[in-house]
Amino acid sequence: MLLLFPFFTRCTFVCMLCLCLAGMCRAQEQPTPKFRRDSTLLQEKTDTTTQKFDDRIIDNLRQMSQRKTIMGKLLKAVLVLGPRDEGNYGMDAELIRQEYEKHNYKIVRHIDILNLDPFGYSINDTARVPQSFFEKAGNSLHVKTGRGLIRNKLLFRKNKPLEPLALVESERLLRQTDYLLDARIIVNEATTTNDSVDVFVVTKDIFSLGGSGSYTPSSGSGRISLRELNFLGQGHQLRTSYRFNMNRPRPWEFSGFYSIENISRSYISADINYINENYYKEKSAFLHRDFYSTNTKYAGAVGLNSIEQRLLLPSSPEDSVPQFGQLSYNRRDAWLGRAFQFKSYNLGYESRGRIITALRVINTDYSTQPSNSFQDNTLFLGSLGYSIRKYYKDRYLFGFGRTEDIPAGALLTVTTGYEHGAQTNRRYFGASTSLAKYSKSFGYLYGSINYGTYLRNGEREQGVLELQSLYFTKLYEWNNWKLRHYLQGHATFGINRNPEELLSIDNENGLRGFRSDLIRGNRRITLNYEANLYTPLSLFGFRLAAVAFADIAWLSMGNRSSPLKETPYRGYGIGFKLRNEYLGFSTIQFLLSYYPRLPVNDDRSFRLSGSNRSYYDFTDFRFTAPGVADFR
Repeated sequence: MLLLFPFFTRCTFVCMLCLCLAGMCRAQEQPTPKFRRDSTLLQEKTDTTTQKFDDRIIDNLRQMSQRKTIMGKLLKAVLVLGPRDEGNYGMDAELIRQEYEKHNYKIVRHIDILNLDPFGYSINDTARVPQSFFEKAGNSLHVKTGRGLIRNKLLFRKNKPLEPLALVESERLLRQTDYLLDARIIVNEATTTNDSVDVFVVTKDIFSLGGSGSYTPSSGSGRISLRELNFLGQGHQLRTSYRFNMNRPRPWEFSGFYSIENISRSYISADINYINENYYKEKSAFLHRDFYSTNTKYAGAVGLNSIEQRLLLPSSPEDSVPQFGQLSYNRRDAWLGRAFQFKSYNLGYESRGRIITALRVINTDYSTQPSNSFQDNTLFLGSLGYSIRKYYKDRYLFGFGRTEDIPAGALLTVTTGYEHGAQTNRRYFGASTSLAKYSKSFGYLYGSINYGTYLRNGEREQGVLELQSLYFTKLYEWNNWKLRHYLQGHATFGINRNPEELLSIDNENGLRGFRSDLIRGNRRITLNYEANLYTPLSLFGFRLAAVAFADIAWLSMGNRSSPLKETPYRGYGIGFKLRNEYLGFSTIQFLLSYYPRLPVNDDRSFRLSGSNRSYYDFTDFRFTAPGVADFR
């Protein structure tokens, strides 16, 4: 039986104990906001409503945990029974608030930055300080983010005019940083004049060091993963994973990822990756700058990578063992984009639409290939796009109470290109469009269409048509219990794809927790439903949510075959999620799944699986590098 255990350590197991207990002290406890306009004010009233059912449950559990019995000691050790959940301070439906319009183009006189340690502090109540020994011990093992690193994220500067949207965009950029839990940027109204402002920036770190591991006693095999998201408080990120005592073809695998973001206020980031696995090897290095803000003018990237991988080949109905082929290549990649904004007379809070143009060059050299479908080539691509995006704020989407930014807007892109190959040449054409809408009462609705194909002698090659939709409901609340539903649809249709290019329905591609190398096709339709019930309980400082899901997937082979004519594969299950927002790793999820239909030589109808990432995610309306439509 596979044993899973998270561990957090810097030097000794004593450190691990301090961190876990520090999380127990505060992870569930979300204080009532006390945030003043001058950076210390604003206080919400205490809830004095009649005690509800869940409050009585919490009180009963608290009383049981205080008893000197075995059950009482167990409850006291496991459950964290904090106060009622935090209020909705700062949860205005729209992130881009109109109140900042009056400060446009004023001179920024002072920028005060307050950065808080992970444990015992509150971004909504700056007067709160750590109380327990374990909170203080956890903070002592953490190196706080440098103020200069936070200052480099800001889109406004001291003694410079305050540009429209600079405050809210800066707050969003800080909040989306991996090593920060949350951020608030406030104008000090008490000291504001007609021509100048003082700005107060409050951020809160997560505990950036984390890890996980697994071990199988029967074989002696296991995995160890470590990551540091903010090395020495300088924003450098390192992620590593090591597998040992594997059976074949060799006993070990290793992967490492190192990144430096926002070098010298340029918003240029560097990534270096090394992966050495049994069936996949990669070495890559990139410098890149994205359209990180709605006002960014230039973006681009340059890099190279070397990849060796094993491709799954098409199987026949009588095959009981999958067949594979080897693919190896080197690739050099560069692109540059420029955004042009439309004029607007509403400069205070309205995000303006933009026209973006971009060019990209990709050179690929193959050293090993499973068939003659691959050829050395240089691909030239050009894109023209229109983008308008804005962001809303909400909670309990993919996090467990932290502030999350929800992208809404529209993106339309047309891409054309030319591939100069060693054997033949061909053209490329692609187009995509996506839309999203959000409101507190309706929820979130996203839809996209993506099409792309190569053209040679009037025939389409390696084409793909992809349709995707995502809807999640508004948040239903019963005191501290919260419920949200998710519904996702995804359809991918291959058009004259190479034989080695196949789709699966494994895990995030269709049925969560499912895996089979024998089930492949080139046309796929999937539907996924999930319900998350967020409870007011914590387990060792980790917030707890119950999960129920239902997945269905259709898969077919052939350009004219409809997946809906095939018998679908289905998956149903229940489970739970654990997450501590103060620690630097993803959600831990355990699911018990049932699959009515199974592939040949597989009789595991029930499966217990674990995962550390969300099954759903937002698609931002940020223009990215020109590229060929994905088929995966």
